[in-house]
Amino acid sequence: MATNVEIKARVHDWQSVRAIAEQLSQSPGELLLQEDTFFPTPQGRLKLRVLAPGKGQLIYYKRPDTPGPKRSDYLVVPTSEPDALKAVLAASLGVRGVVRKRRWLYLVGYTRIHLDVVEGLGRFLELEVMLQPGQSEEEGAAMASDLLLRLGIAEQDLLPGAYMDLLEPRL
Repeated sequence: MATNVEIKARVHDWQSVRAIAEQLSQSPGELLLQEDTFFPTPQGRLKLRVLAPGKGQLIYYKRPDTPGPKRSDYLVVPTSEPDALKAVLAASLGVRGVVRKRRWLYLVGYTRIHLDVVEGLGRFLELEVMLQPGQSEEEGAAMASDLLLRLGIAEQDLLPGAYMDLLEPRL
């Protein structure tokens, strides 16, 4: 499994955070439209991400549901048949829910900064520090915490779980 260190937070000052992300990445960011269908699992989370017609990813990940930097272990399998795969998974497992978002991706070193507008929820930031061989989880957490400070994200805005967890009570 691949590993990264993640942080998720609410964003109150979207324009400011976006301007800082653009400055740090030296780019305007890349806009991604994503639809994530979550399936029930006995452990971790399983989702099918549709990126475009005929392009998707099946993603399984495990991470603690705590605010702040946390280790995330994950597997990603690309698919050219996301609709057929979704039908098979839905028929066999059922569907937990669907998260739709517009995501701006910024790269800062080995860290992905995501600025997300999530349908039905609002605006969020997600950091993913992609741990390199030999790099410790503590180093990744320190990098993520430093970026949070630079982006002006307050500790009280950190979130413990996934967007699906926030949406589920509203379904």
